[in-house]
Amino acid sequence: MGSTYGKRLKVTIFGESHGKAIGMVAEGFPAGEIIDMDELLAFMARRSAAGKKYSTPRKEPDIPVFLSGVLEKPAAEGEKRVLRILNSPISVMIENTNQRSGDYSNLKDVPRPAHADFAAMMRYGSNVDLRGGGHFSGRLTAPLCVAGGMAKQILARREVSVTAQMIAVGGVSGVVSEDPVTGIHQVGETGMEAMMEAMAAAQKEGDSVGGIVECVVDGLPAGACGDHMFDGMEGRISQAVFGIPAVKGIEFGNGFACAALRGSENNDSFYVNEQGQVRTRTNHHGGVLGGIASGMPVVFRVAVKPTPSIFKEQDSVSLSGGCDMKLKIKGRHDPCIVQRAVPVVEAAAALAVLDGLLDCSMFCNEKTEK
Repeated sequence: MGSTYGKRLKVTIFGESHGKAIGMVAEGFPAGEIIDMDELLAFMARRSAAGKKYSTPRKEPDIPVFLSGVLEKPAAEGEKRVLRILNSPISVMIENTNQRSGDYSNLKDVPRPAHADFAAMMRYGSNVDLRGGGHFSGRLTAPLCVAGGMAKQILARREVSVTAQMIAVGGVSGVVSEDPVTGIHQVGETGMEAMMEAMAAAQKEGDSVGGIVECVVDGLPAGACGDHMFDGMEGRISQAVFGIPAVKGIEFGNGFACAALRGSENNDSFYVNEQGQVRTRTNHHGGVLGGIASGMPVVFRVAVKPTPSIFKEQDSVSLSGGCDMKLKIKGRHDPCIVQRAVPVVEAAAALAVLDGLLDCSMFCNEKTEK
């Protein structure tokens, strides 16, 4: 069941990039919770290519249609559209309305470098749809954002926030400062401009660039979720994040930099704050100790590879002919998907955290609207 994530909150993603529709089925969202549709649509718009420089020309409205599991509250004119979650599975469909499948007709025989094409054909043979990437496409992050956007709203009512930002593109850092306590980075206007220039340069050359997304989960009480060994929060979050196509790495806190430090440099000293809570003076551990939330912000960074579909000629093979072949990719592709990946990382993290809270029985419904 590679398309299903979660333990208590289970989310299954369905559909293909150039099929009739994509969507998700979810079980385990707390019944009675209210979803603000305007807020959810605004979150979905952040993932969309519409209005974004250096994004694919393929534009989709990505309006989620709820087929089951929710009840829309009657609203007077001017009032918000809100949905109440029921105690049954939630199913959501998003129509695909802007496909150009002919752009991918030659890829049945000539796999694209760095794409799932070759491995998928070796595994499934003719039983796989690779038009636009099929079920391996970044298009499938739209229904992930529906589920994650719902989770973000539920977490926000418990004063748990999930936010992410792009901090580097193509080796160009947008960071201007780092909080010495939390380890969270600040991206300035000049840094953002430099990252956008890196995207523009790649696009001009028919190439692509990757980058880094930093995500912060703030407001989790110490001990709130996570467990030791195979059920730790790093593992839960990582599993969800690696469900995002193009993600190739993740680190929490100091991450790989820990390997070059001494214990005296990497350890975070404990102290008691003015509210009587135990906290650490630094956050090299990234808010997770022994797989369990420490009370500090959970801070992690995600490495996103360059978009594999580029317009430069590449070396590939003809599977039917058993020979080397040159490949020139057609279609509509982002020169950099990092900016659109930011809300998707938030969605994945929100699902992992909400699932973790539900699993640890530390989730309560006292803030659920009645």
